[in-house]
Amino acid sequence: MTEKITRINPEQLHKTPGYHHITVVEAGRTAHLAGQCPLDRNGDLVGAGSLEKQVDQVVANALTALAAVDAGPHHVVRSVIYVRSDEREMLATAWRRLTESGLGPAFTTASTLLGVAQLGFPGQLVEVDLTVALPD
Repeated sequence: MTEKITRINPEQLHKTPGYHHITVVEAGRTAHLAGQCPLDRNGDLVGAGSLEKQVDQVVANALTALAAVDAGPHHVVRSVIYVRSDEREMLATAWRRLTESGLGPAFTTASTLLGVAQLGFPGQLVEVDLTVALPD
């Protein structure tokens, strides 16, 4: 399916820190992953108070979810990243940690990074929502 995914940055739009403004999927099946949270298999929060540890758990969970549908990070066509903070540096830290991880190729596609006031679990600092063009 990767050959049917095209990522575009029109010259008339601002340069990006690695993502693309537009992702086009020609055809095929898609998977919509639930927001991946920094929870372990038992549902316990990992890395209380540590954005880095929580990002690492989110990455591990997202890679597991992708593998369950025979996909990888390069099959992701849309991502939304939620960080519980209004501090630009916290958002930048989350972005860097994600893009430098094994999930990094997922964030070269159409992406949105948001600072939010609250997430679903007590102590949760980050969540990642992914849309995937499944391979044939």
